Amino acid sequence: MEFNDVVRSRRETTSFLNQRISDEIIEEILETAWLAPTGNNLPSREFIVVNERMMLDHLASTTPYVQWLKQANYAIVITARPTISKYWLQDSSIASGYIWLAAVNAGLGCAYGAVFNAVDEIESKQRETYVKEALNIPDDRRVLTILGLGYAKEKPNKKDLSNKNEIIYYHSFRSGV
Repeated sequence: MEFNDVVRSRRETTSFLNQRISDEIIEEILETAWLAPTGNNLPSREFIVVNERMMLDHLASTTPYVQWLKQANYAIVITARPTISKYWLQDSSIASGYIWLAAVNAGLGCAYGAVFNAVDEIESKQRETYVKEALNIPDDRRVLTILGLGYAKEKPNKKDLSNKNEIIYYHSFRSGV
């Protein structure tokens, strides 16, 4: 698929078929994640691949908003290492975008489950602790997200996007134009 077609067709998929994803596709997605850039080329993010049904079902209770993990065939949990780089949040976020686009390119659906919460430290700690305990993640890591992967049960609806003129500015930021 052409890159712009991948980007244009990307939608959140939260309903998945019970269909196996080949190891080759998962490895291709992980290769893309590994290739995602990081600040100063530091290893500030890591990826945990989950495909055991019991663990996917368990992770579905991380937040009320990730129940779709009960249908996902795989999950990729993205952890970050603040002790390695001050850019851990950016690096992990970029990697999640790369994973999502690689999944779409491979014909898969993807859903984003936010674990880290930059606004509510208490909620973030609860969510992150839940995932850390389930997956034996060391205390010095942060848990950014859980991405659910699978073949889409149905084609997602067309997305209504904001008007480009409302979010793209040239030469300077203009308000109220």
